[in-house]
Amino acid sequence: MTRLYKRKLESKLWKFMKRREILAIRGPRQAGKTTLMRVIEKRVRGKKAFINLDLPEYRRTLQQNPLDLIRRLKEAKRKLVVFLDEVQRVENAGESLKLIYDEFPDVKLLISGSSSLELKVNVLPPLVGRVFLFELLTFDFEEFLMARDPGLWRVFREKHENLMRFIREGGSIEEPSFIRDFLELWKEYVIYGGYPEVIKSPKEEEKRTVLKNVFNLYLEKDIATFFRVGETSKFQDFVKALAFNTSSIISLSSLASDLKLSYRRAEEFLEILRHTYIISWLRPFARNLVTELRKAPKFYFWDLGLRNAALENFSGFDTRTDRGALAENFVFRELVQSTDGRLRYWRTTGGAEIDFVLAKENEVVPIEVKLRGGPPGKGFHSFLKAYRPDRGIIVTLDTFGEQRIAGAKIYRVPVFYF
Repeated sequence: MTRLYKRKLESKLWKFMKRREILAIRGPRQAGKTTLMRVIEKRVRGKKAFINLDLPEYRRTLQQNPLDLIRRLKEAKRKLVVFLDEVQRVENAGESLKLIYDEFPDVKLLISGSSSLELKVNVLPPLVGRVFLFELLTFDFEEFLMARDPGLWRVFREKHENLMRFIREGGSIEEPSFIRDFLELWKEYVIYGGYPEVIKSPKEEEKRTVLKNVFNLYLEKDIATFFRVGETSKFQDFVKALAFNTSSIISLSSLASDLKLSYRRAEEFLEILRHTYIISWLRPFARNLVTELRKAPKFYFWDLGLRNAALENFSGFDTRTDRGALAENFVFRELVQSTDGRLRYWRTTGGAEIDFVLAKENEVVPIEVKLRGGPPGKGFHSFLKAYRPDRGIIVTLDTFGEQRIAGAKIYRVPVFYF
C-alpha cells in the first residue's frame, strides 16, 4: 500500500468545500496535486466522481458536451462533487466549467493543472468570481519533517511559529534543541528537495534517479511538447546557468549573451520557468517602487533537488562550495510561504547588501544568511543605520544568540528554524 504524506494545503481546501466556488489547485508537475485530490475525494461523503482528463473520451466530452458529462454523473436532488485532474488539457476548459457552474448550483468542482500559464490563458478568464485559486509546490521543510520525523516536526512547529511571531511583531525567540538531528535532515532536504517520490525513496541513488527523471520529463512534456521549444539543449543550458547562479543578482542581458541567446528568447525561457514553477525571483528593496523594477533581480529555485539535478551535483552539503547559496535559497522559499509582507533584497551602489528585507506597512525587518557566524557585515550595519528597524535576524548554521546593534534587537537563529 502506498504511503500518503500529509500536505498543509489539505486543511485549507477543506474549509472551502461547502462553498459554491470552484477550487483550483495549480503547481509543478509531480508535486502531488493528483494525490491531494484523491485524499480529499476519500473524505467526501455522498456522490462524487474523479475524472482523469488524460483520458481522451472524458476530455472530448468535457470540451464538447460538458452538461452531458454532469447529467451522467449526477442523481436528482443530490449534491455531486467532481474532481477534474489536469484540466488544462481540455480546449476552452474555462467555458465548459463556467457552464457547469451556472447550470448546476449543487455541483462542486475541484480542478488541477500543472502550468500557471495554461490555466491563466485557457481556463481562468471565464471563471472570474467563480473560482478560488491555490498553489501546491513540492514539500516545504515542515511537510518534509512531518513525513520523516513527526516527533521532531512537533518541536519544529513551536520554534518556527516563535520565529515568525518575532519577525511579525517582535518579542523573543526560543533556544534550539536537537540541533544535530535537525541539521542532518535539513542537509538532506537542501540536496534532494521535496518532490514526494524523492521523499519516499529510501536510498540516495534512488533519489537521484527520481530527480533526473523529473527533470527530463519536464523538458520533454512541458518544454518540448506544450511550449514547443525546439532548442531544448539551449533551454537546458539556460536552466543550468540559473542554477549555477542561484541566490545571485543576475543581468539577463549578460546571461543571454554568454549563452548566445537573443534577449527576447532569454525572456521567454524565464517566463516558461516561472509559469511551470521551477524558478522565482526577488526584486531589490527601495522606497521608490520604480527603482525596484529597474534593478536586476536575484533568482531562486522552488525546489533545490531539481536545481541540483540541473547541475548534476548531489554532493553532500558539507563538501559543497555552494553551501551559502543553498541556505539562502532555502530561506527564500520558506519566507515566501510563511510571511505576508513584501519580500525584497537590499544592495547599495557601494556593494553593501542584505539578503532579505521583509517590508510591511511602515516596518522593515532585515534577514541575513551567514552560515559561518562571525560579526554582522558592513551591509547589515549600513541597513540598520539607514532604516532604523527595531529587530532583525541573522541566519546561521547552528548558533543561537541575542544582541543589540544600533538599537535593534538582533537574533542569530539556526537555519532549520525556517
